[in-house]
Parts: sequence; structure tokens; C-alpha cells
Amino acid sequence: MSALLQREAAEIREEWLGRLLSTSPADRPAAEAAISELYRLIGLDPPRFHWVSSPVAALTTVPPGVRPRRCEAIENLPEWPVPSLIKQVRGRLRRDLDERFRWTDRSTYQLTYRSVQLSLRQSTGRSLDLALGAAYDSRDYLRSPWYDLRDVSWVAHYEALRRVTGTVFTLEQSRQVELWKTVAGSCGWWWPREDVCVVAERPVALHTEIWGDEGEVRLHCADGPAVRYADGWDMYAWHGMRVPAWVVTDPTVERITAETNVEVRRCATEHLGWSSYIDQAGLRLIATAPDPGNPGSELRLYDLRRDTRVLLAVNGSVERDGQRRRYGLTVPGFLDDPIAAAGWTYGLTAEQYSLLLRRT
Repeated sequence: MSALLQREAAEIREEWLGRLLSTSPADRPAAEAAISELYRLIGLDPPRFHWVSSPVAALTTVPPGVRPRRCEAIENLPEWPVPSLIKQVRGRLRRDLDERFRWTDRSTYQLTYRSVQLSLRQSTGRSLDLALGAAYDSRDYLRSPWYDLRDVSWVAHYEALRRVTGTVFTLEQSRQVELWKTVAGSCGWWWPREDVCVVAERPVALHTEIWGDEGEVRLHCADGPAVRYADGWDMYAWHGMRVPAWVVTDPTVERITAETNVEVRRCATEHLGWSSYIDQAGLRLIATAPDPGNPGSELRLYDLRRDTRVLLAVNGSVERDGQRRRYGLTVPGFLDDPIAAAGWTYGLTAEQYSLLLRRT
């Protein structure tokens, strides 16, 4: 039963992941109909819809003929009233559904939560949410009810529970679940004001890689934008981290040296390749030593600048492509012993690191 349940959960997760990360044109009639019904649930008439090509356009464009109330200006998104009201209706639905599944076997509930809801939340967090953060260039939206509304992983969880347990929803529960399911599968993000709702199209290109044990994905593209919208707005990402375009298009030693963000430097160096970076930068080799935490591999310590050195090591675990990734870690300039440098990265002494059976 457990293997069958896991397989069923994985199928549901992939179905929803395809829906959430779709690059197909939006189904505008379906999206507008579902959002209109959500407005009716909070006692409002359906809004006028204004479609935009990207989240950036949504934040910079005022719909024609609309003079937003001060409380509904984009900079006041955390205080918008409509998302709060919709969130309340959604909260009542979730409480009703939780009661529906109150007698569900705990292991079944936890498995579907982990394999479906949590996995989808992490995948969107490392993909679409990165693009959202790039569009906003601010973290204020994180504290808004609107930000919470765009997470529909909970719908997938209840759908998974319904499918694997055979639980029957009431007609009203089914109707409301279907509304959220339709919104998730028919458009990009949406910004609900009282009289008008701005809805963004999906991206026209979205590149991801698998990175988690439950099929989680994250943005990554080694030769172009990881996300691109029809109006030309795009964003670059390297293994799940938002980076400037040059990291992907033209990483050079000069740019890497001038970069002040440590993580951006790391991504650019990885793309260039640590061996190429070391050769092109002319780094001086300080010492080498067999890696006691990774038998058969070698630790190499290089001088980077006056107060910093680079420890070049080989990953202790195998990547999904079957290779072991070579990576570099910056360590303090006073370290002369590669084993002591490796231990320092773990908060260990050289002697303690030498006793490791195998690191990961």
C-alpha cells in the first residue's frame, strides 16, 4: 500500500507541477470566470479584468480608466482589502476540508503532505517566486495576504487525499476547490483590487532542474534566461539562485573579482569552472593533501588574495548525472594546511576532520 500511495502521490505532484510551471498561453475565459466566482464568495461583483504580459508590467502599469484607491496602490499591497477577504474564505474552506480528513490515517496524510504540498511549495519557491522577487526587488510583498493567496499547493494536497482515500466532498466544497484549481491552471499571478483585477500571463520560457528527493525543481539555465516573458522581461538563475546576466552569458575572472556578492561570485566561478578560474586568475598553489573525508580525492589550497584562500575539493556525493562536482570554498588566509582548511569549513580542527569516515 505504501509503494502504491507513493506512486499515486508522485503522479499527482507531477500533474500539478506541470500546471503551475506551464508556459502555455493563459486560458483567459476560465481564469476570469474562476476569479469572478471568488469575488462573489466575498460579496463583491466580478471585477473588470486587465491582462498584462509579465509581473513587472503588473507592478508598473495602472489599468486604463482606473484611479486606484490609496489603500490599493501597489506599494500598499500588504494592506489591500480584497486579498484579505478572499484569504478568509479560503481559510474556512481549508478548515472544512481538514475536518473531512480528520479520520485519515496519519501516515497517509503526512506522506501526501510531504510528497505533494511541501514539494510543490518548495518547487514554486525556487522557481516562480524567484521571478516574483526579481520583479518586486523588495521583500515587502512577503508579508501580504496576496502573497499567501498565490500558494495553491494546499489544493493539490486535498486533491491527493481525496483521490487516495476516496473521500467525497460536498458540492460546495468541490465547487470551491475547483475554482482554486482552475485559477492555478489557467493564468499567472493575479492582483485583486475591489473594482479591477490585474492578471499576468504565464512566462513563455521556464527552465528548471530537479534538485530534491521528492521531485522538487529549481530555476537553472546555463545558456540564457531561466525565465522569460512575452514582453521581453527575463531573469537569469544558476542552480536555483537569481544571478546577473553576465554570470550565465560571459563569466570572466575580471567580473568575478569585481563582484561583491559572495554567492554571485560562487555561481559565476562554477559556470566558468574552478580549474579554468584558477588557471586564468593565476592563483598560487599553497599545498595539496589527500582528502580524508573523501577517499580517492585531493584537497588543493590556493592563495586568492592577502586575507583569503580557496580550497578546491570534490563533492562527497554523486550528482544526478553521475559525476562528482568540483567546487571551491573560500577560507581565511592564515590557513596553510588543506586538511585544516577543510576542517575549518565544518567547524572542526584538522585532527577532527581527519577522523571523518566520509563527508557529504
